[in-house]
Amino acid sequence: QVQLVESGGGLVQAGGSLRLSCAASGRTFSSYVMGWFRQAPGKEREFAAAIRWSGSTLYYADSVKGRFTISRDNAKNMVYLQMNSLKPEDTAVYYCAARKNLVVPITIPGGYDYWGQGTQVTVSS
Repeated sequence: QVQLVESGGGLVQAGGSLRLSCAASGRTFSSYVMGWFRQAPGKEREFAAAIRWSGSTLYYADSVKGRFTISRDNAKNMVYLQMNSLKPEDTAVYYCAARKNLVVPITIPGGYDYWGQGTQVTVSS
């Protein structure tokens, strides 16, 4: 069982930065692939970024590539999402998620086993 708690959301002007954090419980945290998803009002939940167990393999949606950076600290059971050059279209609730299997593509929400409660990110123009 893994419990995830996000933090770090808030209101920021376009062009600004935010760093989201996800604290995970569970002794086997390092064995999970961790992902960040986001969901804007009236839209489906969409993939933003993911990181594999060792942290050496990263995945990004095209919409955030070059602006967002995902990282993890297995010793602290933490995952981070550094978001730079934020745009109004980045406004959404951001969710941290965890998975062990890789059968389902990493960008699909249904492939993740555990989810946090989400943190709101609002980017003003």
